[in-house]
Amino acid sequence: MFGDVKSGIPSFSARFCPFLECPGNPDHVLFHPGSGRIHRKGFFYRSSDSRWIRRFQCARCRRTFSRATFSVCLGQKKRNLNERIRKLLCSGVSQRRIARLLRVNRKTVERKFLFLASVSKKNHALFLNARVQEKGLFQDLQFDEMESFERSKCLPVSIPLVVEPKSRKILSLRVGSMPAKGLLAPISRRKYGFREDHRPRIARELWQELTPLIHESPRILSDQNPKYPSWIRPHCPQAIHSTVKGKRGCIVGQGELKKTGYDPLFDLNHTAAMIRANINRLFRRTWCTTKRADRLELHLWLYAEYHNQVLTA
Repeated sequence: MFGDVKSGIPSFSARFCPFLECPGNPDHVLFHPGSGRIHRKGFFYRSSDSRWIRRFQCARCRRTFSRATFSVCLGQKKRNLNERIRKLLCSGVSQRRIARLLRVNRKTVERKFLFLASVSKKNHALFLNARVQEKGLFQDLQFDEMESFERSKCLPVSIPLVVEPKSRKILSLRVGSMPAKGLLAPISRRKYGFREDHRPRIARELWQELTPLIHESPRILSDQNPKYPSWIRPHCPQAIHSTVKGKRGCIVGQGELKKTGYDPLFDLNHTAAMIRANINRLFRRTWCTTKRADRLELHLWLYAEYHNQVLTA
């Protein structure tokens, strides 16, 4: 996906100048159909993937460009590693192990991770819009939260997740801090102080993002968490919100996989289990813990694109 650089010029086939400030561009106010034609102007060798790239020149502004000029991978020296790193990051492999397997510096893997995650987050919005145009607004949704932690189990984070039933497509997600619960609560307060609860805020952002893409009266299924109605109702006042009683996991430590014969939230729970199985920092027993919540969210967006386009295609 990211290894091959595709042309980022929307009007390239029309053979007009792609630069908006050029009068030869069709979107310019001074555009004239007889100006702004582009001509071939040789090739250049791109060492990052051993390819010859064609270069062009505008007859009006005399600027040169190529098929790679408007690519998101512009300037990268190891673009041939992008797709391999993307697959490994979505397959339960840590960044250090990826660096060892590909024989590159760990900083290279980190930079690639940040780049790929930012691209995936933008592509996710395009994916949702394309799916709405193809099949209409989303009407059936499943909503629940996953829990993880950053640095220590005394610093838990919440991961609200919205999944489309049957297709198991991930529609939206967020990551936010939450206070520790149970026996860890006094330890957390004594060691780290008061921890803010960001769950209402990130839930509000999540549903605000989805509101234009869902039906005016969607059917939403969740567990019986008493806070969920107050998070959903302001943004979906006509929603049919049904709840089911949460049940224990089938194996100790695997809360997403239920031991019951029929699980109404199977699509969401199975998706959450796949997330834990394919993101190294979310393994139930791992030493690759999340150091920063924002990096965890980026990793989740990277996986969401891979999940929607590859695993559930």
